[in-house]
Amino acid sequence: MKRWTIQKHSHDEVKLLANALKVSPIVAALLISRGYETEEKAHQFLNPSIEHLHEPYLLKDMKTAVNRILKAIENDEKILVWGDYDVDGTTGTVVLRKALEILGAKSIFHVPHRFTEGYGINIPELEKAKERGCSLVVSVDCGIRSFEPLNWAKENGLDVIVTDHHLPDESNGNPPALAVVNPNQPDCEYPDKNLAGVGVAFKLVHALLREKGKENLVKGFLKVVAIGTIADVMKLTGENRAIVSLGLKDLPKAVNYGLKALMEVADCTGEMSSYDIGFRIAPRINAAGRMDAARHVVELLETTDFDEARSIAEMLNSRNRERQKIQQEITALAFLETKEITSKNFIVVAGEGWHRGVIGLAASKIAEKLYRPTIVLSLENGIAHGSARSIAGYHLLNGLDSCSELFEQYGGHAAAAGMKIRRENIEQLQKKMNDHATANLSADDLIPELKIDAVISSNTLNLDLVQELKRFEPFGMGNSKPRFLTKDLFLTGEPYVMKEKHLKLKLADKDGKQFEAVWWDGVDKSGEQTLKPKTRIELAYTTDANTWNGNTRLQLVVEDLKTGN
Repeated sequence: MKRWTIQKHSHDEVKLLANALKVSPIVAALLISRGYETEEKAHQFLNPSIEHLHEPYLLKDMKTAVNRILKAIENDEKILVWGDYDVDGTTGTVVLRKALEILGAKSIFHVPHRFTEGYGINIPELEKAKERGCSLVVSVDCGIRSFEPLNWAKENGLDVIVTDHHLPDESNGNPPALAVVNPNQPDCEYPDKNLAGVGVAFKLVHALLREKGKENLVKGFLKVVAIGTIADVMKLTGENRAIVSLGLKDLPKAVNYGLKALMEVADCTGEMSSYDIGFRIAPRINAAGRMDAARHVVELLETTDFDEARSIAEMLNSRNRERQKIQQEITALAFLETKEITSKNFIVVAGEGWHRGVIGLAASKIAEKLYRPTIVLSLENGIAHGSARSIAGYHLLNGLDSCSELFEQYGGHAAAAGMKIRRENIEQLQKKMNDHATANLSADDLIPELKIDAVISSNTLNLDLVQELKRFEPFGMGNSKPRFLTKDLFLTGEPYVMKEKHLKLKLADKDGKQFEAVWWDGVDKSGEQTLKPKTRIELAYTTDANTWNGNTRLQLVVEDLKTGN
């Protein structure tokens, strides 16, 4: 069962905004509750445009970075672009490399291997880059905490420009780079702190293209920037909303062979939504870094041969299927381990040789289902690599800081983290993390909260509403799909079970108006509740248009429900 929190609305404010914008009261109420309470703010939110992108030179060190790259192009220097192995890093690498190519630069790239090299910049690969004649390195989505490698670069005559969005080290500040372009560094006055790594790389690209009179090409980069931004689960508000909205509109018109091949294998035809990116495109890109080498993503998006694009896309598709299978196996094994510790407020589970590419996904599943912060560890030769995921009320990094002496290394933020720990310290880790969580979480914090945007009557429910809500897209972090509550609905028949785990519900209101609802994983989520004909229901849901055999019908997607008499 979840804790329902229902948003309250001022009838007068809603009426005023609805009249001013000529929208329905529901749309006006949603705008106000999301912080777009003035006509100007609401208008900007409902009409994302290229004008909403901020001036790139507002980013600290941007001028230094641009001048150094233009100098490298002029002097025919070789540039190394160093990207991270996730979707954010690989898409950012592609975006920066494409701009450098347009400007006539010579560049090579490196994306580290998740298992053999790990995260961030490392000295051995910098040495190789220097041997290959590189004199400038530009990082994408990493580097803000790479002190040792950047000291080495400085001592060995390699200039480094860091572009990143991760938080800098509080006590040590920035690493010794020629320039650091990161909206989240101290003294950076950039108005939007929510850019993804690919977004920061894109700002650099924007400034570079403008300097060379090619600003008209900027919009064409947004397709790939949108993919990285959604995949990195960044807030889809402010500048990111404009980036993603414009990028999604452009995606069906993509001419890039790699993008086309990827959309083909992911079965994405026609209009694209943030859902298509998050659940179809991004997992296939991410599978490269999780199961194998992430450099394949850069190769896919840079190839000029459609047959090669198709074969890399097929390979990513099969890697993703492999990832799904292994993830299911590891998650099932991890759940078995939790049976012993269900009374705890923090879950730590470990298994011998569990695939390190999927332990983060397993941690997410456990944290979501048991609603406890969770660490999943993979043991190999006495050392465990772990991935952690949190819940809404708990700051994960603070928890790890409270027992930092147990780790070989660790890092992360409030919601997710990674670590390396010796086998003999795991028992202590379970105890200390549980103590910390118990001290910092209330009983309410351990019950998932379901935020409901508005209570609406069944007679407002139709396809027109779904159409109106499209204006709120793209949905994602910071701009979730509107969630409604409707009372006094009745089950008109037994729930229909699909694939042994999902439920289809037939409902009606007291006037006999019929509705169809689907509850993904409903068999599991309905728990103890008895769902039989004539049961009265309070339904928390989102709305969807479901097209089948050429017919489009309203579908309610169940988030939770409460049964009455």
